[in-house]
Amino acid sequence: MRKRQWILGLAVLAALFALVVYAQHKYQITWPKFLDSWQKFLQQFQQAEWRKIAIALGCIYVCYAIRSVRWALLLRHNKKVGPFTLLGTQIIGFTAIALLGRVAEPVRPYLVAKKTGLTFSSQVAVYLVERLLDAGAMVLIFSSVILLTAWFGAPGALPHVEVMKKVSYAALTTTIAGALFLVAVRMAGEIIASFFERAFSFVSKGLGRAVGEKIRAFRTGLNTLRTPADFVIAMAVSLTMWGLITMAYLEITTAFAASPQLAQMTPAKCMVLMASSLAVSGFQLPVIGWFTQIGVVEEALRNFFGVAPEAATACAATLLLVGFLGIAPIGLIWAQFEHVSLRKIAAESEHAEEALAVDEPVD
Repeated sequence: MRKRQWILGLAVLAALFALVVYAQHKYQITWPKFLDSWQKFLQQFQQAEWRKIAIALGCIYVCYAIRSVRWALLLRHNKKVGPFTLLGTQIIGFTAIALLGRVAEPVRPYLVAKKTGLTFSSQVAVYLVERLLDAGAMVLIFSSVILLTAWFGAPGALPHVEVMKKVSYAALTTTIAGALFLVAVRMAGEIIASFFERAFSFVSKGLGRAVGEKIRAFRTGLNTLRTPADFVIAMAVSLTMWGLITMAYLEITTAFAASPQLAQMTPAKCMVLMASSLAVSGFQLPVIGWFTQIGVVEEALRNFFGVAPEAATACAATLLLVGFLGIAPIGLIWAQFEHVSLRKIAAESEHAEEALAVDEPVD
């Protein structure tokens, strides 16, 4: 473990050094220029509307409560729990992801399994459904805002409007196709699993068995949505949560009033920003991922909306701190009260996930 920590620390230092060298080469940064940019960067925070940033943080915190409610809803056919009983599992789980990276994704289903006495595999199935609801809600919000702005918005309300329309249509088409596949799996999962099992067996019998088992496990997760009403309620909760996340992004960007481009940010432009941020956060690494996310969002703000580098960096850093790392202080305190070690629970959940994997030899 200590050796891995040393390797990770050296990797982080190397990445930071490479980032500094790259920035100096790209922007021809000299020491006086650096001091001037640093002063402008700090001025962005001094002139920011902190009330809006506080509202954004409040929206993000409410979203964790909504996640607890949603998970309880998805459990209710197997075990009834209070809507906020699982709040601690959500907060500690996302704290682990913020500090340890995406390798800590299994922490939430693992903690829920321990708290409720249900199997880890059943909670992994719930987690998969939760991720699908998140993706569906985000695509619906993104596509509807983008398309409405493209059709009825003023000229220039959206950068690269034709590209954004094509992306929205593609996302909606993919979501509808995915939804139809989910309905098919829910209604005839065994038939579909057997079909794909036979199809992939022509390549490898082991691969065919693995694909079939994955589809059957996925169908088990879909059993959490037993009626159309279950789906409608779960999607409504998901849309509410992602609406609050969108509001948080909009509040943070418009809080930097010293930048005209940020002060005039619209929901449609905010969608573009959210998409770039979420795309890179899906591959979050510990520490390094923080700077990667700031860099990607900063580039999006500069290239899409013409925001000055100092304002773009300040906004990107705030989005990371509020939207991703803001839960960490509460999560660390909560973990202390629950006597939970983040590193230990991350390792345990990772081992539990590995134990679930189908280990079949490839022919």
